[in-house]
Amino acid sequence: MARETETRMSQTEDDAAQATDLIGTRIGRVRWTICAMLFFATSINYMDRQVIALLKPTLAHTIGLTEIAYGYIVDAFQLAYAIGLLAAGRIVDKIGTRIGYVLIMGIWSLSAMGHALASTALQFGIARFFLGLGESGNFPAAIKTVAEWFPQSERSLATGIFNSGANLGAILAPLIVPWVALHYGWRAAFLATGIFSLLWIVWWARYYRKPTDHPTLTGAELRHIYQEAAVQMSPSVPWIRLLGFRETWAFSIAKFLTDPIWWFYLFWLPSFFSAKFHLNLLHLGLPLVLIYNMSAVGSIGGGWLPSPFRKLGLSAAGARLAAMLLCACCVVPVFTLAYIHSEWAAIGLLGLAAGAHQGWSANLYTTVSDMFPRSAVGAVVGIGGMAGSAGGALLAFFTGHILERTHSYSILFILAASVYLLALLIMRLLAPGLRSVEFAA
Repeated sequence: MARETETRMSQTEDDAAQATDLIGTRIGRVRWTICAMLFFATSINYMDRQVIALLKPTLAHTIGLTEIAYGYIVDAFQLAYAIGLLAAGRIVDKIGTRIGYVLIMGIWSLSAMGHALASTALQFGIARFFLGLGESGNFPAAIKTVAEWFPQSERSLATGIFNSGANLGAILAPLIVPWVALHYGWRAAFLATGIFSLLWIVWWARYYRKPTDHPTLTGAELRHIYQEAAVQMSPSVPWIRLLGFRETWAFSIAKFLTDPIWWFYLFWLPSFFSAKFHLNLLHLGLPLVLIYNMSAVGSIGGGWLPSPFRKLGLSAAGARLAAMLLCACCVVPVFTLAYIHSEWAAIGLLGLAAGAHQGWSANLYTTVSDMFPRSAVGAVVGIGGMAGSAGGALLAFFTGHILERTHSYSILFILAASVYLLALLIMRLLAPGLRSVEFAA
């Protein structure tokens, strides 16, 4: 019976993937508008967090910011992000995504603009701490929204699309922040992204509703969204109990190992290009824009990647794991970066690694909704995100001290090249086949 059910579910997923273009107009596309809103929220999230990385060389001259002090500032963000994630997932599960997202966006936007008031490393650390608390809610809320609005067969693609918003934010920031800083000063650069947050909050509050309450959702699209509802409904589970499941640890350890690499790219790539290729604030934009454009392709492509593996005959879980393996292998060449002397070769290697990370991340996030019911998705993502942020704090501390003493990135890029394969191995051991978790009533 179990095998027959799995066969029927696999066939349903195949049929849904093949028919999306044909029936999209007939059943409606409200869910993709919701996905677009998540995409722009994630873009704003990453714009706000990247401003200080772009201004780091400027702050080194204006307030004497050292590598170690910068590492501590990043630590403040990461630790707050870890603390916030533990609560954010549960808060979103309790109060819902509509109100939760407005609260989350409001906190992080005010904190981001508050950086303009800072003049010392300590003050930047305080502002960064509150930014981390606010920004911690974005991904639990977004993953929860995807679980509410998309059937399982579309979640990987939807996650890849909204996750690629990180790349748009990382692309826009190097275009906007240096221009604002050069014309109006570095303090104005921290204020510039506030307008985007305000517009998004108004859009979200006016448009977003749950699928069952949305006024423009067709009956056909509602049935499409809840095609697996019967097997996904289950009671809410306290987060402490979630730690008793191997699947929670599989996701969390993978996040602990691989999230810090993305944080490293986000917070130190401007410094890397400035130090290695002597690029000033005006010329940092092009390399970063190219790298994050490649990472955007990786995010969406990674979300799509399980589909061709399914066509080769792999199960849904096997296809996702195969996609993650391919992404992990594409990161490996980045270990040579410390020995590369061509700026364009460095851009190519970093673009490939960043794109592979985003493809990995899109599938890693989706494993939560694959393994856990909707009632626990936000909490599990929060636990895993907390682990990833804790790992990011450790790497930030390590990075600041390594660079202050050696001025070399070689150890860091070797680490970046190896952790994805290790994370995948641990996932396979702890959660073989990405089996579903069932909670007793």
